[in-house]
Amino acid sequence: MVIQQAKPLALWGTAPAGDTVVLAADWRKAPVRVVADAAGQWRGSLPVPAARPRDFTPHTLTVRCKKEKTTLENVLIGEVWVCSGQSNMDMEMKPALPWLRGVVDYEREISAADYPAIRLINIENSFKKTPQSNAKGTWLICSPRTVGDFSGVAYFYGRELQQRLQIPIGLVVASVGGSACQAWTSREALAADPLLRARYLTPYEQSSQAAESLDSIKTLEKLFEVLARPTLLYNAMIHPLKNLSIRGFLWYQGEANKKDGADYTALCTAMLRGWRRDFNQGELPFYYVQLTPYNWEEKDSTATYYAHLREAQEAMLQVRNTGMAVTMDVGEADNIHPRNKQAVGLRLARLALARTYGQPKTLEVGPQLKKYTVKGSQVYVYFAPRSLGTGLTTTNQRAPRHFYLAGADHVFHPAVAKIVQEHLVLTSTRVPKPVAVRYAFTNYPITNLANQQGLPAVPFRTDAWDQ
Repeated sequence: MVIQQAKPLALWGTAPAGDTVVLAADWRKAPVRVVADAAGQWRGSLPVPAARPRDFTPHTLTVRCKKEKTTLENVLIGEVWVCSGQSNMDMEMKPALPWLRGVVDYEREISAADYPAIRLINIENSFKKTPQSNAKGTWLICSPRTVGDFSGVAYFYGRELQQRLQIPIGLVVASVGGSACQAWTSREALAADPLLRARYLTPYEQSSQAAESLDSIKTLEKLFEVLARPTLLYNAMIHPLKNLSIRGFLWYQGEANKKDGADYTALCTAMLRGWRRDFNQGELPFYYVQLTPYNWEEKDSTATYYAHLREAQEAMLQVRNTGMAVTMDVGEADNIHPRNKQAVGLRLARLALARTYGQPKTLEVGPQLKKYTVKGSQVYVYFAPRSLGTGLTTTNQRAPRHFYLAGADHVFHPAVAKIVQEHLVLTSTRVPKPVAVRYAFTNYPITNLANQQGLPAVPFRTDAWDQ
């Protein structure tokens, strides 16, 4: 496994009441001794040194009590990230037909994945009504033999960090396909917010579902219904991890909350704050994926509920130490599990490298709206200077797509967009007097506007007419 550098490693377990448990590590001379309490519970921690670049020394831990001893070998010291969400985080490198076709070029990617300093543990899927102390999983060393079972997003994220930082990377994947954000949120976090309590918690606790035995869940249809119930995944798959020292969180979720709109901001914020309280390591970084375009089998090019959810995701950036990876250019309108997980992992890694690891030359954001001005029938769109990188471009050498203009009648029409130096000029023959702009504000627009570093522009709207 990989343990978090420069933070204490918590160890806990059971022993006869009053017995002394000795915790030792090969990187320190003096062991730590703790005494089991009256209930036979013990807990201690070992200081862990900072990782050194290109140091992949395997370490040994021992836990001893009288004549019993447990030894943990091949332990690396590096950076540990918890990766959570639903199926797009869970999606493995290899195909799982008919639903998952594997990541792009998975045969070559898997055969080249010889990175023994990357380790991953999949937390066994489970749901419980009360917070659990333990969860199950097995650490895997990254190799062509094992990496097919790795989360694609987590693997490409970890590989980029490992190559750039030259230290071991540990990936703790706690994700379940089809799961809703409220299922990953603690009861305390939901109960503390009147809106969340009324929308998610109280209806569940007052329903017959709350009394239903989880052992009775037998069908796939019933399982997906359970995965929308509040707290159940948090209880089984996040709460047991709270004593783990980590660097931060990755999050790719929202499809199951696609019609929650602005409420998703409060929900995901409450979830994160609850996690940060549990892990008790300050404002741990939280880097998340803005949802990738998908048509939901409706083929309705005017639908906007998914765009509203993306807008709610972007509002999460108001929370300290968060960052959002935009994926509007790498979606597949007819596939809810798009295969280009390389771009997703790399963009999350850019966020971490720039903001957590302080690499100033790493640009982590695509063009972000700064302001717009109207001059007659033309609209000029300007972007935040840093987000431009070395300039605006399109990924297919065509004009920027998915811009819309509206006049005083609030009716949006497609606009022609032209890149002029570091801004855009928009026009529409059907809108002679524009007052509002929208960019990629529909359910499944595959975009092409980006900066020269290949990071896509962030969707936006300047109106608030259909809240």
